[in-house]
Amino acid sequence: MWKRVFTSGSVSGALHPRRTLATGRSSSVSSAVDSILLRSLKEHYLEVSKMTPPPKVNPPSEFKIVKGALDNNGPVLRRSYGDEEISISVMRLANFLPGGDGDDEDGINQLFLHVDISKPGREDCLNFLCGLYPDAMGIHSVSMRPKLGSSQSLRIPSKYQGPAFQDLEEKMKDVLHGYIEERGVSESLFPFLQAWLYVKDHRNLMRWFKTVGTFINERKPV
Repeated sequence: MWKRVFTSGSVSGALHPRRTLATGRSSSVSSAVDSILLRSLKEHYLEVSKMTPPPKVNPPSEFKIVKGALDNNGPVLRRSYGDEEISISVMRLANFLPGGDGDDEDGINQLFLHVDISKPGREDCLNFLCGLYPDAMGIHSVSMRPKLGSSQSLRIPSKYQGPAFQDLEEKMKDVLHGYIEERGVSESLFPFLQAWLYVKDHRNLMRWFKTVGTFINERKPV
């Protein structure tokens, strides 16, 4: 049920033809349409609220979940490594790439990570963009960028981001993989991050039904 809802783009998983209404509707027709929409929103809200969440998964023991991460687009996990701080943000790869198809089985098995490695006294950090899968992790790019606050959203850097990762020599690629794996960034994060995204999607979907319903139902004061 969780997979069907969050990969179909529709709660029911089916498309329905749109019924058009004549322009210049009377207030009674408008009220009837509002009532139908509100009833539909409520039904879907109740359906989603009854969904059974995935089994609880904990992150690897060295990582801590960032407080409030479910309600923003900032880092999800954080850990210390010596004097370094490692922060990880995540999104679905299918939602990040143009033309991504969420209906594909791989749509829920491809995650996109922003890994920030920062050191005290520096205003910038080393950033890895990675593709994460159930059994593998690949690096897309490595760059320097300004540090992010704990609740800040991801932003696109404006400075030169270095060479394309695929253009680096194989030895350097291997060393960079070893560098972040030494800091705990590997496919071992996948089970937790996938489950975490399901919970976040569920919360966002519930909030959407509720806020849209509140807006439709709101009446102007007489």
